[in-house]
Formats: sequence, C-alpha cells, structure tokens
Amino acid sequence: MVHLTKIYTKTGDKGQTSLADNTRDNKDSPLIIAVGAVDEANSAIGMIDGQGNQSIFNKIQNDLFDLGADLAGSKTIKITKDYIDRLELYIDGTNGLLEPLESFVLPTGPLHFARTVVRRAERKVWFAIELHDYDEININDFIPQYLNRLSDLLFVLARYYNKGNEKLWRVNET
Repeated sequence: MVHLTKIYTKTGDKGQTSLADNTRDNKDSPLIIAVGAVDEANSAIGMIDGQGNQSIFNKIQNDLFDLGADLAGSKTIKITKDYIDRLELYIDGTNGLLEPLESFVLPTGPLHFARTVVRRAERKVWFAIELHDYDEININDFIPQYLNRLSDLLFVLARYYNKGNEKLWRVNET
C-alpha cells in the first residue's frame, strides 16, 4: 500500500525522476515520456463521465496504474495476458451489439478523445521499446498490447454510446 505524507520531495528539480527500483532517469528519456503518456491516458479515461458502466472505467484506470508501474520497472506489478483477455471480452461483447461499419467514424466526445490519448501512449511506449537502453528494465510485451486493445475498446464503446447519433465520414462532403 502506498502511504504519502509529503507531496513534494524536490528530488525531481534537476530534471530526473525515480523509477520503480529507485534508480534515476532523465525526465525527457523515452521511458519517462512513455510513463507520462500513460498517466495522460489515465486522466483522459477519468474524464469520461456518464458514459455507461463506470465500473469498467474504474477498472481500466486501476489497470493503467499497474501498467505504469510495470513500465517503470516494478518487480511485483506486471501486466499479464489476463488483462488483455478481459479487454477483448469487453470489446467482443460490445461490438456484437453494433451494426457493421460502412464508413469511418468522425471522432466526437470523451470516449474518442480518450481513445486518441491512449493511441499516443501506445506510440510513446513503442518508441521507448525501440530506443531504450535500460539494462535492468525489459519492457513487458503485454504493455503495448494492452494499450492497443484499450483503444479498440474505447472505439467500440464510443460507437455504442453514440448509436443512432454517430457521425460518419463522407468523402468530399461540403
């Protein structure tokens, strides 16, 4: 359990921050940028209000905290295939309630916004994976997979909650 008694530590004032194992890394390193992008994605999920079953979004936010800890090198908190399987169940269940798409969807609303923030986090994680030189940290393959499925889930949830009011792309519409 986390117990915070002091919010500022001044340890980041010179451009570094701590990883899960208490090693230091530059705040502009690809890994820390990816951790920050996951935090932004979590905040975007938190902005979804009144869009269906809030317990799903609460679970996702907790998952994203786990994912951030795993990304930062936690030895005890790991994203597993079970996390991804759960998202796939949500996706398949929701998508089964939708008509097939006949055009691209114009992104509108908080679910689509959260989806794009999650996609950005996924890109930042891939960038960190491709460029990282952290001997002690082997970035878990399930991390980008989870983010990829999460953005898919947010897409189908946006379609579901916008059902009947979905805005579709029309080529050369003026």
